[in-house]
Amino acid sequence: MSKTLLAIGAHYDDCVFGIPGILLDAVRKDWRVVVLSLIGDYTNWPPVKGRERGLIETSTQLAHFHGIEMRFLDFASGGIEVTHDSKRAVARVVAEVAPDVAFMLWHHDRHPDHEAAAALSKIALRQAGTILNDPKARAPRQIYCYDNGPGHTIGFEPDTFVNVTDLWVPAMEWLGQLMAFVRNKPFDAAEPDAAQAAKANISRYRGAACGVKFAEALRAMNTHAVDIL
Repeated sequence: MSKTLLAIGAHYDDCVFGIPGILLDAVRKDWRVVVLSLIGDYTNWPPVKGRERGLIETSTQLAHFHGIEMRFLDFASGGIEVTHDSKRAVARVVAEVAPDVAFMLWHHDRHPDHEAAAALSKIALRQAGTILNDPKARAPRQIYCYDNGPGHTIGFEPDTFVNVTDLWVPAMEWLGQLMAFVRNKPFDAAEPDAAQAAKANISRYRGAACGVKFAEALRAMNTHAVDIL
């Protein structure tokens, strides 16, 4: 049976920036891959004013092109709070998707949306059954945290590295196409934008830490034994 990966972020681009290579690698290995963005209401976000619906549609279409299912909840930027209702909203997705492995934002961040999303993700991923009073809902066997770059993430020390060199080109095209829509400009693969440049710098640094060209780094939420011999 195929396995399932669930990646959760606050915004449309958190997972696409943080772990695109891992997501594409899972697709290549025949996993079901689901990305959940808690913010699905961009009416209060100036860069896409009047194009809010287009952002959701473009994000969904680009993910679908790569074999990934993109979902959005109905929170607005600045409107994510850890409440009973918001915990249930995220837990319902966790219970329905039933991931084998899950990814969430690192909890310490300069962006309040990221911190709120991390808190909700942690609760829902670990306790979906309790929140929903559903004994069939299970926690993923492994949960990893990912970072969102030096402009946001604080105090992130990874303990897991994934080589994404083979998938670097499609990962960067995915991110670049998404950023092109936000900036309302045609995508030009020959001219990387600021988000692509930042991702490249981070991934080269992570790659240097583990001896590959490009890597994505994670922090495991729960410790587990590894057979190294």
